[in-house]
Amino acid sequence: MTRVLVVDDEPQILRALRINLRVRQYDVYTAATGAQALEEAAAHPPDLVILDLGLPDMDGVDVIGGLRGWTAAPIIVLSGRADSTDKVEALDAGADDYVTKPFGVAELLARMRAAVRRTPAADEPPRVQLGDLTVDLGAKRVTRDLDGQDQGGTDIRLTPTEWHLLEVLLRNPGKLLSQKQLLRDVWGPGYDNAGGNLRLYMAQLRRKLEPDPARPRWLITEPGMGYRFQPPERSSPAVNQLLARWTI
Repeated sequence: MTRVLVVDDEPQILRALRINLRVRQYDVYTAATGAQALEEAAAHPPDLVILDLGLPDMDGVDVIGGLRGWTAAPIIVLSGRADSTDKVEALDAGADDYVTKPFGVAELLARMRAAVRRTPAADEPPRVQLGDLTVDLGAKRVTRDLDGQDQGGTDIRLTPTEWHLLEVLLRNPGKLLSQKQLLRDVWGPGYDNAGGNLRLYMAQLRRKLEPDPARPRWLITEPGMGYRFQPPERSSPAVNQLLARWTI
């Protein structure tokens, strides 16, 4: 089932699209602000986004930038702005299509189908082994192996933000990611000075995933520069290459 995130500050449009899309077997999530859109996208990664540019808290172009930091899901802009400059700016920021209000549902559905068809099939999300932990990026699940037992393992619970931060790090194995880049990719525009948030969530991830959080093996701080995911030495080159090219 295709998951669609609809972002618009007009309640009647959100309601109409939610009803029309669910009837057609889409899995629909909605947001009325840019900040809520980025939060919903992090918690429920969409296969396609329908986005209004005129949001109350931020410009839709900034939302596109926040999404494009970590997802290649098609973005269809739905806006009352007919000026070609707005269209060009949205497309340059990473939007895939532009529909001007008022619009017909049949046309929007056709554009949605076309956008999904153009999206290349993604590699199967990899599993990453960190000591006795297995990180299943597709299932969004971390399990700790139980010695001598064939019953799976115990689950390690992560919050949506912890998951998003971990995913960004894991898909860039060995690469130094600056604080600014992580804040943009995980929290979106407007969080350039929220370094305290980043340090807090990194500390939480280490407490949950590292054998010794004070001496991390995998989630490494580069003082004054940023953070990196250091893959375990036994990780194969093929797995590292898959992580590097897999789009979350």
